[in-house]
Amino acid sequence: MPDKNSTTQQKLRGLSFSFRIARRYLFSKKSHNAINIISGISATGVAIGTMALVVVLSVFNGFESLISDMFSAFDPDLKITLVEGKTFDISGKEFAEIRKNKSVAVFTEIVQENALLRFKDKQMPATIMGVSDNFRQLTNIDSIMYDGEFILFDGAFERAVPGIGVAATLGLDPHFIDPLYIFAPKRTSRINILHPEKSFNQSGTFVSGVFTVKQLQYDDQYVLVSLGLARELFEYPATTVSAIELKIKDVDKIDDVQKELRAILGAKFKVMNRYEQQESFFNIMKIEKWITFLILSFILMIASFNIIGSLSMLIIDKSKDIETLRNLGAQPSPIKRIFLFEGWLITLVGAIAGIILGTILCLIQEHFGLFRLGDGYVAESYPIVTHISDILLVFVTVLFMGFLAAWYPTKHIRINK
Repeated sequence: MPDKNSTTQQKLRGLSFSFRIARRYLFSKKSHNAINIISGISATGVAIGTMALVVVLSVFNGFESLISDMFSAFDPDLKITLVEGKTFDISGKEFAEIRKNKSVAVFTEIVQENALLRFKDKQMPATIMGVSDNFRQLTNIDSIMYDGEFILFDGAFERAVPGIGVAATLGLDPHFIDPLYIFAPKRTSRINILHPEKSFNQSGTFVSGVFTVKQLQYDDQYVLVSLGLARELFEYPATTVSAIELKIKDVDKIDDVQKELRAILGAKFKVMNRYEQQESFFNIMKIEKWITFLILSFILMIASFNIIGSLSMLIIDKSKDIETLRNLGAQPSPIKRIFLFEGWLITLVGAIAGIILGTILCLIQEHFGLFRLGDGYVAESYPIVTHISDILLVFVTVLFMGFLAAWYPTKHIRINK
């Protein structure tokens, strides 16, 4: 009775035998030149589809990285908010512990509410965001200033820094001397029906600068003011905030710090990193990316059908070789594997060529920006970021489709005994 080692060796020899013949068939000249042409078209189709997948996934990665960099200039490393509710008190010991945490570089208090803006004869609703004096150390706000300076209090007057969309709607400019008025409903008193204007807290500020994150949710809605002014407008005590924003000393340890703060604060609070602060936006981008991947994969699958035609013609062309191998004692399984390996080799050649071409194209775009978006866009050229994980995913996907395309014709080979 044969042992397992001898059986394994026989299988390996059979695989090696099938692979050597398949490799020879791939590069040898066939009796009909059309078979070589169809095989070349099959490999080319796979290569083009693979290249398209690599490039498209890299472009989506580039846009995601670009948008993430924009948000990073405004969003903090970690943000603490309530799970339910709008404001909370920070006089407790847990927040004192967070202030003293060695991993926290900047601790910033935020008060955020909606209010009405009026400048000359124009008015609009906006989101007023009161920030601590250390907001400049928390974010890269200076890098996104479109005009003017980031100043919230000059020693005499309260200042405001609106988004570029708010400034455009109201006609604001840092060089104007006219005040920007902010109106907020009084929380601690009833509405005065006879004199409705007395139901609002009012403050006049002067615009010191205009920022642009190049995202509508900030540019068209937000106005930055001092924390003291925001608390005065919305009638909040000195220890009440809408959120706490943190800058972490070591960005590589953000996940560890996030877990530590969650343990300190409990289930009542949310501690969000930058991705979680813009989770819905990034989720939409990921959905778009993988839907595009699926669509291109279906196109690649159609291109892989050429392999079925190529193998079918090769099987017909090599019918005499099949008969010779069968007469020499070859079993049906190794003979079928020859054409299965042939289909895989066509796919492999196309996949490797497509990945190389796609990667080269991505590198050229990354360094030289040949393909441009045009004027008025966030970036001058298409952003590109190539991830090894995406390349591996594309490679595995292409090989799987090549396996299916090669398996179908080889399954139906008829070998006479």
